[in-house]
Amino acid sequence: MKYFFFLLMISAGLTAQELPLSLSDAVQRGLENNYQIRIATNEVAVSEAQDSWALAGKYPTINLSVSPGLSYRDNTNPASIVSQSNTTTYSVAPAANFNWTLFNGHRVELTKEQSARRVDLTEGQLMLAVENTSQNVIRAYYNALVQRERIEVLQDVLDLSRDQIDYQDLRREYGQGGSFASLQARDAYLNDSTNLLTQQVSYKNAVRSLLQVMGESDPELDVRLTDQLDFLPAPYDRTALTQQLLANNRSLQNLLINRDLANYNTKLAETANAPNIALNAGLSYSFDVQTGTQTFDFGGDQPTREQELPGVAARTFLGNVGIGVNYLLYDGGARKRRIEIAQLQEINAQLNYEANKQDLQILLNNTLATYDNQAELLSLTDARIENAASNLEIARERLSGGVINSFDYRQIQLNYLDATFQRLNALLNLKTTETELLRLTGQIVR
Repeated sequence: MKYFFFLLMISAGLTAQELPLSLSDAVQRGLENNYQIRIATNEVAVSEAQDSWALAGKYPTINLSVSPGLSYRDNTNPASIVSQSNTTTYSVAPAANFNWTLFNGHRVELTKEQSARRVDLTEGQLMLAVENTSQNVIRAYYNALVQRERIEVLQDVLDLSRDQIDYQDLRREYGQGGSFASLQARDAYLNDSTNLLTQQVSYKNAVRSLLQVMGESDPELDVRLTDQLDFLPAPYDRTALTQQLLANNRSLQNLLINRDLANYNTKLAETANAPNIALNAGLSYSFDVQTGTQTFDFGGDQPTREQELPGVAARTFLGNVGIGVNYLLYDGGARKRRIEIAQLQEINAQLNYEANKQDLQILLNNTLATYDNQAELLSLTDARIENAASNLEIARERLSGGVINSFDYRQIQLNYLDATFQRLNALLNLKTTETELLRLTGQIVR
């Protein structure tokens, strides 16, 4: 009876109400909570805002300005008829200037096209973050499934060990067994109980890791995984996967965009060889009011005379329009250097793409070979666990008939446990490798 209560204590943690969580739900919640995805989404919004003809310089600019002023002048000049003057001038001068670049070596069009490609790059970086997050969630989800399946296997083994305790106690009661066999059965039961408790901790840790990858704020959220680990290995064609890699791999696509951006940088540097033609126009108006006093000295016996200025306003209106042409004749070779540097950076971008393409093709081939090998291992573990289950059933009958002893039965029991664990590991490895294949070929997010 005490072993029955011990078993209840082991399984008590699994009876609480749990939140159902499928793989698709886990991926969705992971994508919603991931901060890198949020940052990448904002980067897309920024690049879209920067993809503008106005920022590229296509449209004319009009500047309006107003310049109010106040000046005071105290002038003394005995040699002049106006020997002394004290004046204050109030002025206001509004102006409007118009500038429109008509031609600058197609720099406007190139800048706009470059901005559009930057939008593609940020979208690609967003998709890369989505793919990586999805892969991490899938791996964590299936690892948690494996840990849960191990609990079920250990529970089955524990049930068998408990049956052996009852069986050995019954034999000893009828004088057919000794205390040594009962002690061995109890030792196996306690060992299996310890393994089950340890595995339950491993499962809880795996669920916490899953919740962490999902970006959940509560690491102790009680969830129930609703998907199953079992699946049939799918045959993959190497040629088709390679074509999908070259066409859909997000890292390669981003490198192609970087290559295009480097090409635009070269073209933009080359626009410095073209003249800059711009249409310029302007309007200005000034309004001045002068007040104060003037002293007139006509010399000789003529008396000096002081006169107040009447405060009459002076108005001036100016307008201009013209076309300006600007061409850089010489800058010490800086323009040529900038073009050479841009061309070298473009070559580096192309080499970087080729190098990564080669590495990814090798990685794809290795991953596919690993996948095929793991599919064969899974087939072998299926056969082994079927054999181990049959062997365990026969061993139970032989133990009851006294043909084998408890040591032999325990060894067969452990062989069954080992075969089951190997199958679970093979399933996890196969699913992890398949997830990597899907990520490499751009199919993990559909």
